[in-house]
Amino acid sequence: MNDTKPSGLRLAFFGTPAFAASILEYLQIEGENIVVVVTTPQKQQGRGLKTTPMVMQEAAQKLNIPVLAPEKLRDEKFIAELRSFNADIFCVVAYKILPREVFTMPKYGAFNIHTSLLPKYRGAAPMNWAVINGEKETGVTTFLLDDKIDTGNILMQESVPIGDNETAGDLHDKLMHLGADLAVATITGLANNTLTPHPQSSEESTSAPKIFPNDCILDLTKTAEQVHNKIRGLSPYPTAIAMLPNGERLKVFRSALANVDFNSSPGLFFFSGNKKKLYIGTSTIPVELLEVQRENKKRMTAEEFLRGAQNIFEK
Repeated sequence: MNDTKPSGLRLAFFGTPAFAASILEYLQIEGENIVVVVTTPQKQQGRGLKTTPMVMQEAAQKLNIPVLAPEKLRDEKFIAELRSFNADIFCVVAYKILPREVFTMPKYGAFNIHTSLLPKYRGAAPMNWAVINGEKETGVTTFLLDDKIDTGNILMQESVPIGDNETAGDLHDKLMHLGADLAVATITGLANNTLTPHPQSSEESTSAPKIFPNDCILDLTKTAEQVHNKIRGLSPYPTAIAMLPNGERLKVFRSALANVDFNSSPGLFFFSGNKKKLYIGTSTIPVELLEVQRENKKRMTAEEFLRGAQNIFEK
């Protein structure tokens, strides 16, 4: 828990996923005065088109905070409703791009919590790409919103190491807690006028674009390190894909650089003599596949997979 006192400001919180909901709950625990939550509209899902509550709406309702879920952020009715809450500051976490008439509304400005050390990894999937690219550290940045994506003046930053076998999911949980602490510190700093925003260097920027299904298919002509990094960078979602000899897609959640003294052809599957360890060849050493999932099956260890998949590898 943060040692700073609540800022006393009226806060509007914008967000959608569980990452944002966790930070919302932390701000409430820390005593921040959250007057409204802005999130995406509920979606109709399934054959019966039932309306499923969104995680952010559920979190706000549990905390008795009013919720706005506009279809369009430039809608005059929404802007009037948002203005009626007289928020002093906006906190934005994993939400849509706010138009200028919205992010310029509060007295103390609108700031975003981004899960990278900006200007590195601007975009939709910064945690995934940091791991995929084999980065040894990343972090969280808070910055003031402007008209472009992830380009505003930086307020605060804090870094964390990335372990050699750490997945994007592991990193997500670590940065969620760090982001909550940094959100409190940023709100307090803006309220007390103790922060000095500084511009980002465009020359040092890198991108973290949205990941599409075709991006998840492993290129096994790459090195073992590159394949391993991609597997952990896409775990647990959207998940790396390896193609089995029978044409079936195999999701791969966890892997390791193989502790074996021989190479194999890129893309070639093989297993240990006791049929407990599963490997796949790359351009260098093999990669051991630790946790996988066949189509229409549950996630399982390599040993569990091999018990029911011997026929796949039989010639």
